[in-house]
Amino acid sequence: MGPRQHTGGPNRGPDASRVPSVSALIIFAKAPIPGQVKTRLCPPLTPDEAASLHGSIVLDMLERSRGTASMDRFVACAPSPDHVFFKILAERHGVRLIAQTGDDLGARMARACADMFALGYQHVMVIGTDLPTLPASAFGDAVKLLASHDLVLGPARDGGYYLIGLRKPAPELFAGIPWSTDRVLALTQQKAAALGLRTALLPVRRDIDTVDDLRAVIDETGLQTRAPQPATTLSPRTAGVLRLLADRLCTPNAPRRAGARP
Repeated sequence: MGPRQHTGGPNRGPDASRVPSVSALIIFAKAPIPGQVKTRLCPPLTPDEAASLHGSIVLDMLERSRGTASMDRFVACAPSPDHVFFKILAERHGVRLIAQTGDDLGARMARACADMFALGYQHVMVIGTDLPTLPASAFGDAVKLLASHDLVLGPARDGGYYLIGLRKPAPELFAGIPWSTDRVLALTQQKAAALGLRTALLPVRRDIDTVDDLRAVIDETGLQTRAPQPATTLSPRTAGVLRLLADRLCTPNAPRRAGARP
């Protein structure tokens, strides 16, 4: 048998004629359109600032996931793979673009996973883009865990999860979940137990959904004090964007979004 043909490339959409790598990583991402991304950060961020931050985090996710062996990368695009932002990603970062199909987040993730398994991938992982401090090693860690587990979850501090990895289709894990609540992880684990899936957990991490999350990341990474940061913690691109926002967001009188907890 000849060598496996690596599928990672600037092509659009899955290509069943190619032999896949062992693992597929699906990055769910929105185009950085002002007023349509990170709206919970506005105010105090402007729509343009929120879009700039979002775009930088998406690019960081692509760069950090680049070096994982035997893993093909796909970007599940919203609103459409035709957006110029995604076309540039495909050209410059060697990822393939797929559409998000389904009535809600769960249906879209289930469909994306099913499509990857249909192409012959042994492991399928889905991740969002709200994780500026995620280390590059997280992807390899998830792949290693999938060698001996049916399901891998990356718990988020808000009660959700930032990554889900599977060894076989399990659409039940995505059905009937109250997305964007603190019950997502617990309910997913309950469903996994009912299905008899062997589950492993990655370290708990913070994603950026709210202004308080953003302030916490700035504080935890020392950006407000200009402290030097480990290269594995925060990329220079996102650090630069956050540094511009740090003084305004982290002062005692900085405006808080209505309803935010002190």
